[in-house]
Amino acid sequence: MEILQAGMKDFNGVMRLLRANHADTLSEAEKADGFVTTNFTPEQMERLITKENGVTIAREDETVLAFAMAAPWEYWAEWPLFTHMIEKLPGFTFAGQKLSTKNSYQYGPMCVEKSLRGTGLFERVFNASLASMENRFPIMATFVNQVNARSYAAHSRKAKMETAGTFDFNGRQYYLMACLTRRS
Repeated sequence: MEILQAGMKDFNGVMRLLRANHADTLSEAEKADGFVTTNFTPEQMERLITKENGVTIAREDETVLAFAMAAPWEYWAEWPLFTHMIEKLPGFTFAGQKLSTKNSYQYGPMCVEKSLRGTGLFERVFNASLASMENRFPIMATFVNQVNARSYAAHSRKAKMETAGTFDFNGRQYYLMACLTRRS
């Protein structure tokens, strides 16, 4: 299995895994195993892959088994949730710094094929994604829906991210989580 930045040949595999694990396609019982909530148009995904170099994947035999997405806040500004987060960023601090679009970037969604969860693949893809941005930003930030206990556990325990605070959007509650991009 290889961990690398996605190219356009991985586009369909990333979209397949995203759709299969999106909250819109899962039952309430299935959501207990984790879910993603961000939808992408084909154009948005192509831009994330080609212009931002922002999709880290695990691939085996041309099959995408996991992904982590990451890009500067400007990329995410067309989604209302991210616009809300951009407005709220200065109200949060992490590692003694007030968060901003200049010192942080948005990571996520992240997804691992269900049959491979708990195998260490999450950590491998997460760390590769983090390393892909370490020369551009000192801080990575993300949100986790408070009802997504699996995602929160993975990011706090496995990825060693810290909760910088909470916020509400459209009647839902979220954790704002962050970590330094350079790990010692």
